[in-house]
This record gives sequence, structure tokens and C-alpha cells, in this order.
Amino acid sequence: MLLPKRTKFRKVHRGRLKGVSTANTVVFGDYGIQALEPVWLTSRQIEATRRSITRYVRKTGKIWIRIFPDKPITERAAESRMGSGKGAVDYWVAVIKPGAILFEINGLEEAQAYKVLKLASYKLPIKTKIVSR
Repeated sequence: MLLPKRTKFRKVHRGRLKGVSTANTVVFGDYGIQALEPVWLTSRQIEATRRSITRYVRKTGKIWIRIFPDKPITERAAESRMGSGKGAVDYWVAVIKPGAILFEINGLEEAQAYKVLKLASYKLPIKTKIVSR
């Protein structure tokens, strides 16, 4: 799964999911998955989507992952009392804004690319759209 090798700070504030993404065009491949809602995508969700794409693309095409989980999410220990600080880092998320391109592929015909990206989008917890260059 994806996570940063090192970070400047171990824990970060939650922040807000507002605004739209500026990374909203297909740059590397021919087809891509575009997010239509704001969300935190966990590294597990990104990995599950990547695996479903890789299963069909294999050696014929190439995949680009345009997002990276660089935000640490902390969770307190179960049944712990209030106070005593922020919890330990539990998992990592990528902050996704509407319009962001999540994955890109090329090297496949249009019909096959749409089928692959449609299957991959089922792994994501948000509404997505398949876009082409």
C-alpha cells in the first residue's frame, strides 16, 4: 500500500473538503477516472482500484496513479478516556476534490478501456466519470 517514506510532521489537522481540483485533465494516458465528489480516499481503496485495473491491463497498457495518500489519520485506542492527546497514526488518505483525475490508462481500445475503468470505479466510494483526452 502507498504511504510516505517520511513526513515533516507526524500528525496533521483534519482540514476541510472545499473547492474544486485543478488537476482535472487527462495528461499522461488516453482515458482516466475523474472524481465527482469530495472525499478522503484511503491507501487501501487506492490499492484495490489499482489491482482491479492491473488485472485487465497487464502488459498491453500502462497505468498512472495521479493521487497519493499523504495525510495521516489518527485514531484513539478503543475504550480510552477523554483527554491525553491525539491518537496514533492509523492509516493514510489522499484528499480528493471534485474534478480530480484519479487514474489514467493507455494502450487499450476505447471499448476495453471504458470496461476496465468502469470495473475499477466500483472499488471507489464516490461517484466517478470516465474521461478521455
